[in-house]
Amino acid sequence: MKVRLTFTEPLLGTLAGDKELAKEYIASKCGGDTLNKDEAECIDNIDEELEKGSTIFNSDDKGILLWDYQVKGFFKDAMLALIGSDKFTQEALKKVSLTKYMYKRMIDHQLFVNPRKIYLKLSGETFFVERPLRADTMRGERIALARSEAAPAGTTCEVEIVTMQKKLVPFIYECLDYGSLRGIGQWRNSGMGRFTYEEIE
Repeated sequence: MKVRLTFTEPLLGTLAGDKELAKEYIASKCGGDTLNKDEAECIDNIDEELEKGSTIFNSDDKGILLWDYQVKGFFKDAMLALIGSDKFTQEALKKVSLTKYMYKRMIDHQLFVNPRKIYLKLSGETFFVERPLRADTMRGERIALARSEAAPAGTTCEVEIVTMQKKLVPFIYECLDYGSLRGIGQWRNSGMGRFTYEEIE
């Protein structure tokens, strides 16, 4: 199935502004120690003047983008929420190996996202969002400032979702519906990155 996602809230970038950190992270997500040409090109586009504490979007000469694994990560997050809801019985979930112990493996092996680079069609200029991060540590509460590049609400992208298990299709639709409640990217708990979708040819 092919869908168009329309972000109803700003979508925040997740790539570290520090080039070396970004290289390590992307390589770890792609199952290797080195980056291919496309991945390296996106890292090279990082502006040296951006603060190391910022998160930004991947980009190349065609524009800013999400990687396929980021959308796949959304499906893992949404599927876990689905498993914990009462939308489907535990028996129905078990029949397609969607238990809290097996769902990641099922998504990794049976659900695929194309294209590799998912370009964003921006509805306006990107901007930066700053927010406090709070954490309870052994030394007490710590507060830091996080800064993320954001694509404005109304931004769209097109994604093809492929599965070799037809039984997964109803669950894929449920996950896409979940995108209106909890989206993609940084700071999802605050509502950032929420989206609606429509099927396209």
